[in-house]
Amino acid sequence: MTSIINVNLPQQSYEIAIAPASLDQLGQSMANLHLGQKVLLVSNPSIFKHYGQRAIASLTSAGFDVASYCLPAGERYKTLNSIQKLYDVALENRLERSSTMVALGGGVIGDMTGFAAATWLRGINVVQVPTTLLAMVDSAIGGKTGVNHPNGKNLIGAFHQPSLVLIDPEVLKTLPMREFRAGMAEVIKYGVIWDAELFAQMEASKHLNQLRYMQPELLNEILTRSCQAKADVVGKDEKEGGLRAILNYGHTIGHAIESLTGYRLVNHGEAVAIGMVAAGQIAVNLGMWQQAETDRQNAIIQKAGLPTQLPAGVDIAAIIDALQLDKKVKAGKVRFVLPTQIGVVTVTDQVPADIIQQALQGMQSITQLQ
Repeated sequence: MTSIINVNLPQQSYEIAIAPASLDQLGQSMANLHLGQKVLLVSNPSIFKHYGQRAIASLTSAGFDVASYCLPAGERYKTLNSIQKLYDVALENRLERSSTMVALGGGVIGDMTGFAAATWLRGINVVQVPTTLLAMVDSAIGGKTGVNHPNGKNLIGAFHQPSLVLIDPEVLKTLPMREFRAGMAEVIKYGVIWDAELFAQMEASKHLNQLRYMQPELLNEILTRSCQAKADVVGKDEKEGGLRAILNYGHTIGHAIESLTGYRLVNHGEAVAIGMVAAGQIAVNLGMWQQAETDRQNAIIQKAGLPTQLPAGVDIAAIIDALQLDKKVKAGKVRFVLPTQIGVVTVTDQVPADIIQQALQGMQSITQLQ
């Protein structure tokens, strides 16, 4: 099953190629784009151990001059300090404006490699080769790159579109179960904000929490429909002037929770899942959405093995304060993406603090309330 999805943009359109064993075709796929000879492959040690040599072999056989560098794994390393290391390696290997950085890894590696490529020599090529479900369906597509500030997620960054996104579903076989579930949070997001049919397919599926229980046909649908949804939205609004903001569904409160827990307690997908539960309840409290619909959403989140309650010890007042540091704040008002029906959402800054607090209080675990 091979899918080619086009991301159509005024300045730089590109393809998302989804195909089993496509990692071995990386070099030829890049050669077809007539990119420069020098390549810097960026990964982390665990991903590189599984797939680094295969990627390098494919690039070398296609005539590329390849250097590689591994950054430590984990969101807490998504910093300017890590970017400095990539700059040092780029300088050492004399990367030129025609050169390419290849991100082989999950969302953290993709974001950092993209940002380094966006800012080295004022912008060189980047190719995204995502190895996690979350990166495949979301972060590798659309050109958002960046790193975290100690006080907020992704506050430092740039838009820098890739030349190619190459997705090999077979690499998901080595993905830890928790990371697979994290990726499902973004898939559920697309069902709520854009694709009611995808939502219905997930609702009808018996298992969503483990790859080994998922039918190959459903996995292909998840990858293809999610990538198409992201491509559709980005094609209409590349730099988040309007419509693209809907891709932040669940992320407003999710990012606050990630930041408050030091990027150690919950991963990105888990935080987004919690954020979607909160956003759904806020929409119900505002009379925008039916309780039955948010219950359907939350049932899928639970089926995917994702949390629906706040982490123990996270203070609600601290979450509300942290929302003011969100990138989407405009004129001091926090903007929320809220659902109005399955497949349709709206963006609003008219959400009173007491409504947010009420929704979050209903998500406190029993241990928190004792």
